Amino acid sequence: MEYVYAALLLHKLEKEVNEANISSVVKASGADVNEAQVKALVAALADVNIDEAVKAAPVAVAAAAAPAAAAEAKEEKPKDTGKSEEAAMEGLSSLFG
Repeated sequence: MEYVYAALLLHKLEKEVNEANISSVVKASGADVNEAQVKALVAALADVNIDEAVKAAPVAVAAAAAPAAAAEAKEEKPKDTGKSEEAAMEGLSSLFG
């Protein structure tokens, strides 16, 4: 994942997305560089318009996040513990003698 982040950072800064630059960014972050992964990423990005891919990504992320957000928005019903309010008050009154 750090390689993709490095490529996005380089693209945002309008630097060339190549093996040397990606390796430099990953090294600067403190991570170890796997040259095979760097080469694979650069090869995979060769025919990709990063601007178009970034524009399309929020739509996919928003669509995927919508069901999760709807599930979180549902309010849970309070659970009935079976105790009445009177029984709870009796328990409290025993604390005070």
